Order: sequence, then structure tokens, then C-alpha cells
Amino acid sequence: MIWRSIFKMAQNSLAEGVFAINKPYGMSSAQVIRDCQHHFNPSKLFAPLLAADRALREKEGRYQKQRRTHAKREINVKIGHGGTLDPLATGVLILGVGKGTKALHDFLGCTKTYETVVVFGASTDTYDRVGKLIKKGDYSNITREQVEEALNSFRGKFQQMPPLYSALKMNGKPLYEYAREGKPIPREIETREVDVTELELTEWYEPGTHNHRWPTEEAEQAEKNVVKSVWQVAKNQQDGTTSTEEAATLIPEVVEKEVKALANHESNKRAAEERVDELVSEEPAGKKRKTETGAAEPMMSGALKDKKGKDKKQDKYAKNRGLDLAPPPPSPDTPFPWEGKGPPAAKIRMTVTSGFYVRSLCHDLGEKLGCGAMMAELVRSRQGEFVLGTDNCMEYSDLTLGEEVWAPKIQKALDLWNNKDKAGKAQAVEPVVKKEEVKTEEVKAEEIKAEDVKTEKQPTPTPTLEQPAGDVK
Repeated sequence: MIWRSIFKMAQNSLAEGVFAINKPYGMSSAQVIRDCQHHFNPSKLFAPLLAADRALREKEGRYQKQRRTHAKREINVKIGHGGTLDPLATGVLILGVGKGTKALHDFLGCTKTYETVVVFGASTDTYDRVGKLIKKGDYSNITREQVEEALNSFRGKFQQMPPLYSALKMNGKPLYEYAREGKPIPREIETREVDVTELELTEWYEPGTHNHRWPTEEAEQAEKNVVKSVWQVAKNQQDGTTSTEEAATLIPEVVEKEVKALANHESNKRAAEERVDELVSEEPAGKKRKTETGAAEPMMSGALKDKKGKDKKQDKYAKNRGLDLAPPPPSPDTPFPWEGKGPPAAKIRMTVTSGFYVRSLCHDLGEKLGCGAMMAELVRSRQGEFVLGTDNCMEYSDLTLGEEVWAPKIQKALDLWNNKDKAGKAQAVEPVVKKEEVKTEEVKAEEIKAEDVKTEKQPTPTPTLEQPAGDVK
């Protein structure tokens, strides 16, 4: 009955607005949009919206229709997101549908609340558990009190430096490329002002009481030195111990030998991979396709081809290209990468402004403690007014349960958004009207009062013989 009533409402109005969904682990934000479109396009809830879009397409001129690519000629439910989430992260992903996409830019600057798990004792090139190990530190004396004391340095407003090795670029070129080539960094590393309004250590995991761990893959020594040299430049800049020019010249001095070693290592690695690729194939030797030279065409290791010989792994239009982008969390029976009980870990909750890097906080916290640290988990529990577990944030798993399950929840979330939007517009107009009405009444009262005073102060005329005193007006 509820579903039927919602369908009747959808027939009379277009399902448009903003809602949120709980993004799963290992999935890209773009893949979530594609999955939503997959379920929304054939649905009854969004049928009126698609019909309206088709009507607009029919009114387009011939030139407009020809300009559309083949992919854009397909009519899908228009969806966008209000801020991407890393594949490693889960949590609130704001989606706009139809005209709701126009409001998505408002969420890029709103505050967000995150919960992250920090593992101490090691640092990686990407500042998280999916990168390569760069260095390890002594964590035997790290306590909860020390961590809480160190967190005081990250409250309020400060200049944060983004992940250097994996994210930061200058002139379109990653910083580590300058280091590998032995070239100085062209200018000062840019930081951004962030504001941490809430920062709390919510859970403390003693050594041996958690399943979080470092990655098993360790970077080559040459690569470690390249990364460390970039980190040193950043540290010198933040500490103000050297100028940008002096810090930049540290790179070729530190990594000149390592750059050559790294280049040789990568060259040998590519050659070995090419030899393996020539040997690996899922097709019988007699059925391999021939190239123009008559040699058998090499196949990418692990790739699968369809009946037409098309490489599915390299197909950029593959439906599942946004899935499994992060390695799964380690199972409890996997051996730990350390001896003994291992390092402690902590869960930290924070509310931050836009542009904040949680993984940078984890890394910088480890540097401040002197033991190293990395991000093991990340959940965005709130963005703006959208909160996990509330009516305006749907679970991703609901999509697989059918339209009877997800449609009422999305309709309710869209109603909440649209009613809030209407209420906000009404409140913006109402105070102005009331102010004008109050002002008008005050003006009237002042005018009446002034008229009374004027009448009281008016001089009494001298009586004449023609006009008796008792008749003066």
C-alpha cells in the first residue's frame, strides 16, 4: 500500500532533490552513481522524470542532437555527487537527482565528520595501509595519554600539507618525479588552511587487541630515500629551518645514487614483466591471434578475452571498473607483519572544514610522536545535514532489495530535502514582511502622536465679539 501511494505521488510530481547513500568499501564514488542509475532508470519512481527529459530532447534542434555523443544520447536519470569519497573510505556520499544536482556545489564547502583508525609504528608512501612501507619506528612506549597530548596540536585552525608523495603536484608533475630525476622542487610546497572544530580519541586499542596492521609490501631502498627526501623538504619548510631554495637542493644530494638504482630496478622489473606476459595466456597456443609480422600477439597477464578477442580487463566501459579498488581488510587468521603483540591503535573522531586530509593527520600524528603512523580505516559519518543511519541517508545494500524497498526511502529523503528547501525560502521572506509591517505600525503610531502634540501646542485664538470664548475650536 505504501509503495502504491508513493507511485501515485511520483506520477503527479518529479522525484528530484538531494539525498545521501552509505558508500561501500572499495568502491569509487562514480561507480555508486552508475549503480544508482542502473536501478533508477527502469523504476516507476523516476519514470516521470525520464519522460520529462525525453520531452525536452524532442524539442531540441537537429544541430543539438548531432552534437551529442553516442553515450550522451542515452537518457539516464541525472545524478551527481557532492564530494567524492576515497575507495578506502565508507560513509555519507551526497547525491543530487534531477534539479537537485544544481545544489551539490553547496556541499563542497560544508563541514564533515570523520571517524578514522590510526595504527602506530610505521609510515607508508600513501599515508594509509594500502601503500608501501617507507619506515618503521619504536612504538613500545606509546600510550593513550601521549597520543591525546599530541592531538592538541591539530585542533583549531592551522596550515595542513597534503599527502606529498601520492597526491601533491607542481606544474602538473608529482613531487616524487622531481626527486627521482634529481631536480629541485620549483617552488614552495603549498599548504591549505583547515579548521578542526572537534577532535576526540574515542577508542584506544592496546597492543594485541586489534586486527589492524601495516601493509606487507615494503618499498625498495631507492624508493624509500626518494620519499624521505620529499618529506624532508616539507619538514624543513614547516619548521622554517631552511629556505625553499636550500631545502630543494637537499634532494639531488640525498638521492643521486638512489635515483640511478631506482631507474635500473624499474627497467629490470618492466623487462621481467614483459617476459612473463609473453608466456601467460588463457587461450590455446594454436588459437593465438597473429600480428602483422606473423608472431603471436602477447596477452596481458591475467586478462580475460571475450569471444571476439576483446580484452575485458582493458575495456574502459566495463561495468565493474569502479569496484574492488582497495584491497580487502586482513582476515584474523592472516599472520601479523611484526613479532610479539605489535603496535597500539586508536579510533579518532573529528569535525573538519572542506579540503581536510584525514590521512595527513594520521601521518603527521605519527611524526609528532616519533614512531610513525598510518590510516587503517575511514568513515565519513556526516556531511552537512546528512548523517549515517538517518532518514536522509540510505544504505547502499537497499538497492539490491528491489524498488519496493529503496523507493520509499529515497522518496522520504527527497521530501525531507524539498520541504526543508521550501521552509528555508519561506523563512527568508517572512522576516522581511513582518519587519515592514511592524515598521508601518510604528510609523503610524508616531504620526498620530505627533498630530496630537501638534494640536496640544496650537495657540488658542483671542475671542472676539463675533465669536464667544466657549465656541473656540
